[in-house]
Amino acid sequence: MPSENALKQRSNNSCELCTSTNNLSVYPVPPTSDLSAQQCVYICDTCQKQIDGEAELDMNHWRCLNDSMWNQEPAVQVISYRMLHKLSAESWAQDALDMIYMEDDVKTWAEQGIAAEQREGPTRDSNGAELNDGDDVTLIKDLKVKGANFTAKQGTLVRGITLTDNPEHIEGKVNGTRIVLVSAYLKKA
Repeated sequence: MPSENALKQRSNNSCELCTSTNNLSVYPVPPTSDLSAQQCVYICDTCQKQIDGEAELDMNHWRCLNDSMWNQEPAVQVISYRMLHKLSAESWAQDALDMIYMEDDVKTWAEQGIAAEQREGPTRDSNGAELNDGDDVTLIKDLKVKGANFTAKQGTLVRGITLTDNPEHIEGKVNGTRIVLVSAYLKKA
């Protein structure tokens, strides 16, 4: 990878997040990366596996973000911000999020990745239960159906739903009409 040498030099051959010198590799910062040094970070295997969800988050390991969030490299700032956001239930991570400073374009980049990650998650009903294609759901409130001139009543059973690209929406038939429904207004039957 052409950017690897630049990243090794930039990072002094250490992880740009936790400063480990073991099992380092180039990590392209999602959602899109042109694989240039400006859009990649040089990180260790431990950080990479936890970022990608291949390993459970080790809260103590990520205390390194208190230092890496001040890195001058936008790609490092973006990954630091995203990890602090994932860990925001921890008081130290929330404190760091409150202190972090990023240029507007860097913050936009960081938030795009968070939004993309949330879109990739499973579709859940109002109670947090995961919904799958073919499930039956019940409406938990009356919903006015735009363009169809009817109101889908609370308690209506929607059989055999279809998931969409957006985890906040599902498709299903109500009163013989195929409509898009917001998953927050549904309960798995």
